Amino acid sequence: MLVYHGSYTEIRDIDLSMTSPRKDFGKGFYVTKFRKQAEEWAERIGKKHGSKGVVTEFTFYENAFIDGVHKVLRFEGYTDEWLDFVVSNRRLDSPVPAHDYDIVEGPVADDKISRHITAYIDGDILKEDFFKSLVHPAPTHQICFCTSDSLLMIKRQEGIDIKYAISNIGEPLVEQLMLDRQIDEIKAADLFYTSATFTQLADTDTKLYEKDWQEIYQMLKKELV
Repeated sequence: MLVYHGSYTEIRDIDLSMTSPRKDFGKGFYVTKFRKQAEEWAERIGKKHGSKGVVTEFTFYENAFIDGVHKVLRFEGYTDEWLDFVVSNRRLDSPVPAHDYDIVEGPVADDKISRHITAYIDGDILKEDFFKSLVHPAPTHQICFCTSDSLLMIKRQEGIDIKYAISNIGEPLVEQLMLDRQIDEIKAADLFYTSATFTQLADTDTKLYEKDWQEIYQMLKKELV
């Protein structure tokens, strides 16, 4: 899986000692599968440091989720368990680290959600009030690499492997076509790989391969109407 880290500078070597505590999933190195999310963060933190901001690309070896070697925690959404875990990492009186997981994956507490978490920690709102405030939150994603062992499962991209990037986009896109159109994989793949959208994706000059697959899927849907 291609993942992205937004910062004020390019990341060549990951140093966990330079990472900050009291984050959603604790002290660690954070990436996201959404390039746009990383770009927005890079722009934001870049302004603070007087730079343009840089997105560094990495390959994440997803077998880490199931290899039995790494201790992994994954949240599917904004659940009770997610909130309790984030609070345990953000509390000033919590130990650092507040957990012993190698890798943690789940949604992000953006500015608005963070404010409600702070209010919840301070006792100003109840847990049920916190969840009532989550009205159609935008999709977010983050993976936190919390230990030196976990960093073995992530590798900096030395230039973009275009074929890999296109394959990484094509797989979930074909699956979504199968679901939406109730067709088999062969028909879905044929629709995608013979489409004008795929032709644009395969043209490296368009840099369409840098977009999220969901955005490209919307292009394909418009084409197939």
